[in-house]
Amino acid sequence: MGSIFTKIINREIKGYIVAEDSNHIAFLDINPLKEGHTLVVPKKEEDYILRIEDEEYKSLWLFAKKVGLGIEKVIKCERIGIVVIGLEVPHTHIHLIPIEDIGDIDFKRKKLKYSDDEFEAIANKIREAIDLTL
Repeated sequence: MGSIFTKIINREIKGYIVAEDSNHIAFLDINPLKEGHTLVVPKKEEDYILRIEDEEYKSLWLFAKKVGLGIEKVIKCERIGIVVIGLEVPHTHIHLIPIEDIGDIDFKRKKLKYSDDEFEAIANKIREAIDLTL
């Protein structure tokens, strides 16, 4: 049985996907701290980011950089905050969160709620801004 992220990767459950290549996928967090809060995930399921192979680690961060640059093109923010916690879902993932100040990355704060149509609109806007060829 795979993680919830593997189910999104396999299209078994819906995900608001903003970018994908053969080894990685990025999709909106369904409990976002800020508009555009995105998760970057390797397709290969590994619980802990420090246990993935070196080349996979490097390519994951390069993919996350490309996604983050796309997000900041279309979501108003000072910069993209980057967080790796690794306790919520047993599948390596990087949070990319548009922020104005440090308080925007407080995971104890109330999460935003969006309708399916709103999530789709945000995902489409970000997807169009991402350049995976960088």
